[in-house]
Amino acid sequence: MAAGTVGPAFYGLGIRDACLVIVVVDIINETRPVRISAVFGPKLGTRSMVQARFSWGYYGAIIPSILNVISLQGYVILNTIIGGQTLGAISSHLNATLGIVIIGLFTLAVVFSGYRVLHWYETFVWIPNVIAFVVMLAVSGKHLVDAPLTSPSPVLASAVMTFGATLAATNVSYAPLTPDYGVYHDRKASSWRIFLYAYLGFLMSSMPVHLLGAALAATAYHVPAWEAGLGNGNNIGGLIAAILSPAGGFGKFLLVLLALSAPSVCAPSMYTACTSFGAISNVSARIPRFLLAIISTVILMPIAIVGSSRFYATFVDILGFVGYWNAPFCAIVLAEHFVFRKSRWSSYHVLDAWNKPDHPNLARGYAAVFTFVAAIGFIVVCMDQAWWVGPIARAGTGDIGMLCGFTLSIPLFVCARWLERVWSGVKHVE
Repeated sequence: MAAGTVGPAFYGLGIRDACLVIVVVDIINETRPVRISAVFGPKLGTRSMVQARFSWGYYGAIIPSILNVISLQGYVILNTIIGGQTLGAISSHLNATLGIVIIGLFTLAVVFSGYRVLHWYETFVWIPNVIAFVVMLAVSGKHLVDAPLTSPSPVLASAVMTFGATLAATNVSYAPLTPDYGVYHDRKASSWRIFLYAYLGFLMSSMPVHLLGAALAATAYHVPAWEAGLGNGNNIGGLIAAILSPAGGFGKFLLVLLALSAPSVCAPSMYTACTSFGAISNVSARIPRFLLAIISTVILMPIAIVGSSRFYATFVDILGFVGYWNAPFCAIVLAEHFVFRKSRWSSYHVLDAWNKPDHPNLARGYAAVFTFVAAIGFIVVCMDQAWWVGPIARAGTGDIGMLCGFTLSIPLFVCARWLERVWSGVKHVE
């Protein structure tokens, strides 16, 4: 929901413009690497950062492993802020700081319980969310109908593109995460069925919520109580509390359920951050996962508390970072699979190669690292953030860094990988 609110609250888009961007970006973006990567888990049976070794090389894969730990930790921080703000809006005896601590500890408890409990929790936690969103629509309907569809000021193309990039980054952030939750599934399952289920699952769960967030945030500026709850655009929980206030005690009950559903997003991110940390080196792999989860929780709490006072700036900065590195990462992994492995899962020989740096089925890594560095250089001139606006973005294009980074990386990696194979003389064992 928070991603949808960014359009009106941060970029000044009206309901119509924000919703059009959401529909287009979500429909197109859900077909991209995120859903394709969901197929890799069951087919290869390994975590995402171990899979990266087959295109990035054993040592080259250290780069995305470190970046994945950082970005997933950032994602946990964002969702902990939202859950903490929602919990803090329930009563005057609570505040966002206490709410963040509670959500952080709840997330830690879920991660501590392991994959099976996490999977069970994710199976049912969406139900109270759906009920709460339906009630929110019911009690806010009259305000939504009366709200103007367009923004009073002209809509800039740069604002539309940058909002679209923020939405895309939200979805792409799942690319290095989804394989981790398919490793126990049947590898004989149809690739198309896995892709279709993942696509529909993400689309049906994200687009309606993005649309709801955009509509409510745009309307908030025409409803004084909502605007006060939103708190200068930095308190999503306060906005939700203001919307549900007509429902009385039942509304507060729904607020509690919504707040306690935040770990449904935080827990998978923290779980994968821990497994990605283990893929950095043999030394990091020896650190117990429960200890990594505790360290993650200790780090996220103070950062989330500080970041909650400037939520949207924190939100855009973190998602920008996630999208920028994920774009070339996804392009490299997919180009390796479709171009050089010919979409043959048997060409990986995972059991023999996954932990052997010199195995012929692992890439040397030079091509991937070169492509990544070159793509990041191009992304820098196309990015649009509060702390840096590249010359191309400054010309009025908005933030097209992620799109350009992904597009450039494919031909660049194909050429570099071909040269790497010729130079090293190493080809895959069929």
